[in-house]
Amino acid sequence: MRIAMIGQKGIPTQFGGIERHVEELSRRLGRMGHEVVVYTRAWYLPAGRQARRQYRFSKGVSVVITPTINTKHLDAIVHTFTATVHAISSGADIIHYHGVGPSLLSWIPRVFSPRTRVVATFHCIDRKHQKWNLVARLMLGLGEWAACAFPHETITVSKTLEAYCRDRYNRDVRYVPNGIAQPGRAGSAALAKFGLTRGNYLIMVSRLVRHKGAHYLVKAFQDLEKRQLTRGLKLAIVGDSAFTDDYVAELKDLAAGCGNIVFTGYQQGRELREIFTNAYAVVHPSESEGLPIAVLEAMSYGKTVLASDIPEIMEVTREHGLNFKNKSVPDLTRKLRHLIAHPELARSKGRAARTFALANYHWDDVAKAVDQLYLTLGPGRQKIKAPVPAK
Repeated sequence: MRIAMIGQKGIPTQFGGIERHVEELSRRLGRMGHEVVVYTRAWYLPAGRQARRQYRFSKGVSVVITPTINTKHLDAIVHTFTATVHAISSGADIIHYHGVGPSLLSWIPRVFSPRTRVVATFHCIDRKHQKWNLVARLMLGLGEWAACAFPHETITVSKTLEAYCRDRYNRDVRYVPNGIAQPGRAGSAALAKFGLTRGNYLIMVSRLVRHKGAHYLVKAFQDLEKRQLTRGLKLAIVGDSAFTDDYVAELKDLAAGCGNIVFTGYQQGRELREIFTNAYAVVHPSESEGLPIAVLEAMSYGKTVLASDIPEIMEVTREHGLNFKNKSVPDLTRKLRHLIAHPELARSKGRAARTFALANYHWDDVAKAVDQLYLTLGPGRQKIKAPVPAK
């Protein structure tokens, strides 16, 4: 089948959970024999590839660049439109939208290309993210409805989102989680440039947007540092701006004067593997998620994850991690102090987390589930009745 992936910024992944999801899924679908086209925004690509409008990425996977307007509020929707038009004109058998914002346009192939099957993946409740203004949040709320109304099939990446779609939009959806792969071996050569040493630092891996909660972690770590309770550990914040330069500047101002807080910027490949491998533990203080790949990855490396107690994260950390009250700096500080003071707890929790994550979340299984879903979308399928939000 010819499959069009739309909604992600692009591949190869530079940053972003949806981008990682699409890349890992597309690679495996390509190896299964599908012809996968991943629509990409030129600004997201590494230098040297931006001028190439189309190229082969891996077996069965091509990258196609279509126009967009590179601003915070227009980038995603404009690119979704141009990608949708291209996918229809190129004869895609399946158009797969990723995210509720892009799903706003999932009606277009239903109207203008009835033979095309439409799938949407509901990755998270984006309207809760603080970076959006009121109009954007209203549109993202409409995108949620669209993601449950127009596609032939809707996927959610967490059981919490599955229940949300069923209860709010009266739509039965498919639960197919995010995944991970077996981590490769890693050394420690990349640590020196950040002033880190093996086993002597905590990490947070995330885009630096406000709802990810990095400011809570900085405040908690500073409190422990002032009371000399960090046991010499450093804090490495791995990630950077996503149209949020003001927030990044705020974070760096907040951390100013604390030499044990390090901002590494975005990292990937060998450098990121080494940072994960050699960390003491991982902290994920996010206020809103779908099912964070960064948490699953941390667990796959055998790291204890201390995370906010939102339901989407608790699905994986309730028994195999540690949690603190969402948005509570005092509770985060207490739990962080406990984790730092008990290295044997960090080791034992991390070992159990690794076993759990590798047994239950793997990209190979994700790809097989999505492949089976595609195969069920044969011709002649009945039009789906649009769900109505619950009162």
